[in-house]
Amino acid sequence: MLPDMAGTDPAPVTLVVGDEELLAERAVNGVVAAARAVSPGAETHDLMGSKVTTGELTQLTSPSLFGDHSVVVIRSAQDLAKEVIAEIVAYTKQPSDDTVIVLAHPGGVKGKALVDGVKKAGAQVITINKVTKAGERMDFIKGEFKRAGRNISGDAAQALLEAVGNDLRELAAACNQLVFDTEDKTISAAAVARYHKGRAEVTGFNVADSAVEGRLAEALEQLRWALGTGVAPVLLVSALAGGLRSLAKVGSAPRNLRGGQLASHVGMPPWKVDRVRRQLNGWGPVGLSKAIQAVASADEQVKGGGADPAYALEHTVQVIVASRTGR
Repeated sequence: MLPDMAGTDPAPVTLVVGDEELLAERAVNGVVAAARAVSPGAETHDLMGSKVTTGELTQLTSPSLFGDHSVVVIRSAQDLAKEVIAEIVAYTKQPSDDTVIVLAHPGGVKGKALVDGVKKAGAQVITINKVTKAGERMDFIKGEFKRAGRNISGDAAQALLEAVGNDLRELAAACNQLVFDTEDKTISAAAVARYHKGRAEVTGFNVADSAVEGRLAEALEQLRWALGTGVAPVLLVSALAGGLRSLAKVGSAPRNLRGGQLASHVGMPPWKVDRVRRQLNGWGPVGLSKAIQAVASADEQVKGGGADPAYALEHTVQVIVASRTGR
């Protein structure tokens, strides 16, 4: 699905267009890895479009007295200011030999001037197509195992898709876990059935994401499905706690950190930091503290302190959603 950047010199400016988040992230990482392979000591600057100021690109791409190379990644490029877009387009026409720039744009109308401008100026373009068909998801699953030097049978790939669902990140995580947990050269449907009998980890994360994003009905539905299929309550509590801890980590990080620096500080991959930052909308210190206390109480109850773990979990989800706008 993505071009193989290994062993190639990256273009001075690359535009990654598409809103399939996982594949776009991999495309960006591929260009960065290729640039670092050419210049192992290259300094990487990871920026968000809304935060890039006029003149900042000029500063980052100015020739170094020591001949150092650099990589500049600009994510959410649709949020760049008009003046910055003009600066990037002008730069693309005469790029520096010492810098590789990667622009990530989800497509769509917003920021289209950047897409059109850098394309016309000669930037390399990587288009990420949305994965919408079952056959494409099957190909994705098979590709994940091929990347790991393994294979998966057709019926096993179908079983995995049915068990995990359509989200590519969840599918990639499930493929990675199967590679880690199994030794067979070719993954069978039986192996998929054994591993996904409970789907505890994936299900727990879904419940946590729905709860911290304020989707009460969806969170309760997912919670009841998980309990009904045998997922241990303690694993669901752990997922809820993990979701809230992520909010607390990113929310309390120094405000001057961004991009790769923020990801490194909180110990999360950049894609997860971006997701958590979106989830932070509506949360404040008081509400977050109340939600964390509710999860701590649920943890005690599901470990023997209460008579009804299911009720404790439902109540906790309700408290989390209610706390989201409590600031």
